[in-house]
Amino acid sequence: MIARSLFQHEHEEFRSSVRRFLAEECAPCLEQWEEDHRVPRSIWERAGALGMLNATTPQAYGGMGLDRLFSMIATEEIYRAGQASGLIGFGVHDIVAGYLVNFGSEQQKHAWLPRMAVGEAIGAVAMTEPDTGSDLQAVKTRAVLDGDDYVINGSKTFISNGSNCDVVVVVCKTGNSGKGAQDISLILVEADRPGFSRSKPLRKVGLHAQDTTMLFFEDVRVPRDNLLGGVPGKGFIQLMKELAWERLSIAISSVAGAKAVLESTLDYTKGRTVFGKPIFAFQNTRFKLADLHMQLAVSQNYVDQCMQECLAHRLSPEAAAAAKLWCSDLYTKVVDECVQLHGGNGYMLEYPVARHYLDHRVLRIAGGANDIMKDLVGRTL
Repeated sequence: MIARSLFQHEHEEFRSSVRRFLAEECAPCLEQWEEDHRVPRSIWERAGALGMLNATTPQAYGGMGLDRLFSMIATEEIYRAGQASGLIGFGVHDIVAGYLVNFGSEQQKHAWLPRMAVGEAIGAVAMTEPDTGSDLQAVKTRAVLDGDDYVINGSKTFISNGSNCDVVVVVCKTGNSGKGAQDISLILVEADRPGFSRSKPLRKVGLHAQDTTMLFFEDVRVPRDNLLGGVPGKGFIQLMKELAWERLSIAISSVAGAKAVLESTLDYTKGRTVFGKPIFAFQNTRFKLADLHMQLAVSQNYVDQCMQECLAHRLSPEAAAAAKLWCSDLYTKVVDECVQLHGGNGYMLEYPVARHYLDHRVLRIAGGANDIMKDLVGRTL
C-alpha cells in the first residue's frame, strides 16, 4: 500500500516516546483506572512532561508551539495501544486549549494554558444537556449578566474529564433574541466556584476509565471577563471553528483503532487452527481481511489529506464531517467483522478486539451524531 508522507524524523521520535509511555506506564494500570473511573493526575503530569498535552499551544503560553501532527500522533498511538478507555480525555483537554488559544484573552491564556500544558490543570467542554444533544442551538443552560458577573444556571451531561477538570468551557445562552445561534456564548467556569458541582461517574458501556459525569450550575457567579472572545453571542461561531478539528480527531482515532484491530486479528487468524488449518487459510477469511485492509488504506489516505488541509488552515467543515462519518462507521464495521473472526474469544476482554468493541462505539455519536454529519455534507451538495 502507499506509504504515508506526512511525518518527519522528529515526528517519529515523538511517536516512539509516546508508544513507550503507553506500554510501560499506562498499560499495566488500565484495569485499576477502570475500577476507579478516572486516570490519576500523576499520569496527566507525565503526559505533560512528554509533550502529549497541548503540544500546539504557543511557547509564549507554556506550550511547545508544535504543529498539529504531534496531536495526531498522540491520538493515533492511544487508539493503537487500546488505551482510549481513559486517555481519550487528553483529546478533550487539547480542544479546550484550542478554544483558549483562538478566542481567549491574554489574561485567560496566561492563567490556564501553562498549567494545562504540564497537566497541572485539566480542561473539559460542557456542551450536551440532558434534553439537548447535537442541536447546540437548543441549549437551556443560561448565563445572565448581573453587574460585572454572569450568573449561570443549568446542567450538562456526558462530560469527559468531568471528575478531574479544573476549568470548563460552558456553552450557555446569554441572549434572548430567539435566533438560536446568536444567543450562544462560551464562558469559562472554574471548578472551585460556589454552586458548581458534579455527579458521580456515569455508568457507560465502554471507556470505563474515562471520568464522564454530569455537571450542575446553581447560581454560579463568574466574572464578565470569563466570557470567551469578549463579546456575547459569538459562541456558536467559535464552536463551529473548533468542531472541524474535533471531528477530524475522531476520524484519526477511528482509523488508528481499526488498523490496530485488523492487525491483531490478522495475527489471531494465522495462529488459530480450525478444521485442521489456520483460520487465515480459508479464502473467506482472507477476502474479509483484504476488504477491510483496502477500505482502511483508502480511508487513511483521505484522513491524511484532511490533515494537510488542517495544517494549511483550509480544512472545511464538510470535509471534517465526511471524515468523521466515514471513518467512525468503518471502525464499527472492522470491529464487528474481527470479533466474528475471533469466534468466542472475540467476546473475551483478554483479546484487544473485545476492548475496542466496548470503547469504539461512542465515536459515531461524539462530536455530533453521524446522522448530523450526513446532513452537514448534504447541505453542501
